[in-house]
Amino acid sequence: MPRSTSTPTPTRPVKIPRIDCSTDDAREAIAALRKKLSPKGDVVSPRGRERTIAVFGQPLTPHQVVDRICADVRERGLDAVLDYTEKLDGRKLDRSTVTVSAEELADAYRQADRSYLKTVRRVRDNILAFQSGILLRDATMRPAPGVELTLRYRPMRRVGICVPGGAAAYPSSLLMTVVPAQAAGVPEIAVVVPPTEFGGYNTDLLAACHLLGVTEVHRVGGAQAVAALAFGVEGIRPVDKIVGPGNLFVALAKQKVYGEVDIDSIAGPSEVVLVADWTADPEFVAADLMSQAEHSPGSGILITWEPDLIDRVADALDRQLSRLSRGDLARDSLEQFGALILVRDEDEAVELTNLFAPEHLHVSTSDAHRLAARLTNAGAIFLGHLTPVALGDYAAGPSHVLPTGGTARWASGLASNDFLKRSSLIHVDRQGLEHLAPDVRLLADKEGLTAHRYSVDVRLAEDGGLDR
Repeated sequence: MPRSTSTPTPTRPVKIPRIDCSTDDAREAIAALRKKLSPKGDVVSPRGRERTIAVFGQPLTPHQVVDRICADVRERGLDAVLDYTEKLDGRKLDRSTVTVSAEELADAYRQADRSYLKTVRRVRDNILAFQSGILLRDATMRPAPGVELTLRYRPMRRVGICVPGGAAAYPSSLLMTVVPAQAAGVPEIAVVVPPTEFGGYNTDLLAACHLLGVTEVHRVGGAQAVAALAFGVEGIRPVDKIVGPGNLFVALAKQKVYGEVDIDSIAGPSEVVLVADWTADPEFVAADLMSQAEHSPGSGILITWEPDLIDRVADALDRQLSRLSRGDLARDSLEQFGALILVRDEDEAVELTNLFAPEHLHVSTSDAHRLAARLTNAGAIFLGHLTPVALGDYAAGPSHVLPTGGTARWASGLASNDFLKRSSLIHVDRQGLEHLAPDVRLLADKEGLTAHRYSVDVRLAEDGGLDR
């Protein structure tokens, strides 16, 4: 964030929790923070509870709401989708308006600001270059005479992209999901976006769809959009995989339909862990913590072994939060989901960071590359003082669809390779069959699967197989 000499608007100091790992209660405080970042999906705000009662007649949990919606869409198809769109999104659509027409996409493109379109093209090119560069290719090997083994990759036939649009327009999410699929060669891409001024009626978003060559866009959001993509309804054919960010109900719906289709992840609130030493600029650190917190909910956590840095970052947060239009939202998120954590040394910082397994990890130290080699659990890692997370969110090339809530311990960010299926191809001639047959026979005998053994024996028998 640029330095400013203007006097900030007076505001209360941010009450972001501080944790000192040398104290007896530190472990309990860290466990409580990790639990907050791994929601179970059953917490409902008072406003959300009121809406649930109004629509369903009873205070259902989010899991129960999603179960109802998915079952209804499976049974009634598009009629159910349109009903929930009216009840939950306040938009009365019909078969002719739920899908964005080709004329609307083209009109949005013609009306769009030229500088915006140039930016979308540049970012598209950045993402495409990276995602194409990492794409897996077919591999063939011949481990023994007469044996040929191939691992073959083919793109999925059809994928569904969820683009959020409740509180803001997100062309970046469109880019970070559509372009990796295109790099993989997916021939059919269906985009669903809520029927809001930030979503299905946002000309910037629709213009970006047209620029990217997306021709299928539906004004559907929430759990009903996920169910429509998974099961198929009138006008929306079923897909093979559903990807993209969304609210709690989108995440739970993706969890519900997994197995019917593939999904990318079950994402929670955005988060960043920042590991910093004495060389870090507290103004930069504060800006990075706020950048994810402003998603509201979002989390920003500083881990450092420099006591003075914690005080300086807290002061910087107080100054910077008063200057941001979303400062109050970021403040609330930092107070509820953030922390300034003092560890004993670099080793403890590494241990704790790997325990958090964050979505975004920013290493702001004197030798970030050296330290990053020890940091094994993170969706995306940003190295050095001049590499803010926003570069990855918007323009660098890797997708910003990343594992959250500690799942980076075993999960990875979305990439072009996630849209590929792989198949093994095995071919042998007689020499290859003779080479592998003894091992097949022995294992088949051990498992008592006589037909498995016979399928080899019949091909090697001089008389052609069983006695006739």
